[in-house]
Amino acid sequence: MNPAEHTPHPPEPAPSPRAQDRPARLSVGVVGAGRVGPVLAAALAMAGHRTVAASGVSEASRRRAAEHLPDVPLVEPAEVLARSELVLLTVPDDALPGLVAGLAETGAVRAGQLLVHTSGRYGTAVLDPATRAGALPLALHPAMTFTGTAVDVHRLAGCSFGVTAPEELRLAAEALVIEMGGEPEWIEEASRPLYHAALAVGANHLVTLVAESMDLLRSAGVQAPERMLGPLLSAALDNSLRSGDAALTGPVARGDAGTVSAHVAELRKHAPQSVSGYLAMARATADRALAHGLLKPELAEDLLDVLSGPADSRSRRAKGDAQRPEDDDESGDDR
Repeated sequence: MNPAEHTPHPPEPAPSPRAQDRPARLSVGVVGAGRVGPVLAAALAMAGHRTVAASGVSEASRRRAAEHLPDVPLVEPAEVLARSELVLLTVPDDALPGLVAGLAETGAVRAGQLLVHTSGRYGTAVLDPATRAGALPLALHPAMTFTGTAVDVHRLAGCSFGVTAPEELRLAAEALVIEMGGEPEWIEEASRPLYHAALAVGANHLVTLVAESMDLLRSAGVQAPERMLGPLLSAALDNSLRSGDAALTGPVARGDAGTVSAHVAELRKHAPQSVSGYLAMARATADRALAHGLLKPELAEDLLDVLSGPADSRSRRAKGDAQRPEDDDESGDDR
């Protein structure tokens, strides 16, 4: 028997865009050499495009440009547009409308120039002043957190991009994303703010929650909170992505009002700045657990008393105490 006959073949690579849908090799410029722009330009360079100019004001921006885009000259934004066929506008969301309006008013925008912004909040309407000047507008937002280091280029592999573009530019937009190693996800113009809010809830709030959890563990005497949290949070993330609300565990989902009350008391004593966040997240967790049948209604009354203010608690008690089943031991971890 030939062992080679039973050796599994490697998976077939994902199909590349058709030749007629791929952008030609383009000269690329970056306006705003923050954490995102140089990384995307480096990814495009790996696909054969050529970065010809960048702009950056701060010393940190200049360092990032030097690291990711060596030998690329740093010039004014108008000069970046003058040298480039594809321009990445990678500035903060609030700065984007003014930048676009200014570039259009000064005549820096050329007809037929691909103008790409990476804001999650905006679609292509924010580029309207440049579009009226003949630019081809694309909104390509990588759903990824960036560090501004070389590791970001590799993280783009398989990263979803929120793509918004006119129908006639859709194939070109998706092809650019694929060339950067990403996966295009079409987002309607009107849905961009909600799409961006969803990502902020998941990614930005996660960082805050993890950092706060590590602070509390240090206060409890844990020497290596990151080592303790790593396996737990990795499992929780994996479970939640696979199972959604069914992955909820812990005292709120179980209706353990006494445990939650003890948590709140300890936080008030040792970390009062964390109380409001704990209560808000616990209420949201309780709502989701109730809606999905994980939290038993007869256990929710006492729990919601703990999570409510004193006035609300008195009002709830006036309606009568909820009857709790005896020794309903639905054991589980105390996450």
